[in-house]
Amino acid sequence: MNPTTDSPSRPLLDALSAEDSSTRLKAALAAGTRPDPGFVDALVARCAVEPDFFVRDMLTWALTRLPPRVTVPRLLAELRSQPAQARSQALHTLSKIGDRAAWPAITPSLLHDADDEVARSAWRAAVVLAPEQDRAGLASELVTQLGRGDRDRRLSLSRALVALGDASEAALRKGLESPDPMVRAHARATERLLRDPDAGFDVTADEAKRIVALGPHRPAGSGC
Repeated sequence: MNPTTDSPSRPLLDALSAEDSSTRLKAALAAGTRPDPGFVDALVARCAVEPDFFVRDMLTWALTRLPPRVTVPRLLAELRSQPAQARSQALHTLSKIGDRAAWPAITPSLLHDADDEVARSAWRAAVVLAPEQDRAGLASELVTQLGRGDRDRRLSLSRALVALGDASEAALRKGLESPDPMVRAHARATERLLRDPDAGFDVTADEAKRIVALGPHRPAGSGC
């Protein structure tokens, strides 16, 4: 069903684009409380442009309340959208729905997206959706991103690799043997988190700075 201008749901759909964020939040809550497949296009479209984090979170929740057969195809189409927020929110919502039929759509181009939020959302979605036989391959793909970006991006990547558990161990060994000191430091930080999820991440970030200060020819096995 598609809501029309005469539908009782029309005021709710109009409220999704209201100027006041609290009005938009209430509209998203109402859409999830009374799930209607006719809301899916409006909810997905709003995800692509909604500036408020809490409203986006509620929009995602509302979409998870609808049948995956309705939401997943619409979200997969959104992965090809030009706006980065459209892609990142679609990936985030797919990870919350957890329908593994979406796994083939998590392409290397999304995992390596130039936009940090898209890439991070793709990593999280991939970890949730990847079938067991593909998890080692996913880990190998993710470790190619070691050492890149700011602290938040590096920590997000480490958490994704940690979530893959044993599947990431062999891939991380390659990172530990990298000639790039930042890659080695990031791999070591991730290995620590894998062994102890409560381990601090900033300590190894400081180590990485020391490695770079010592120069690019420091032996890989001399500690990082």
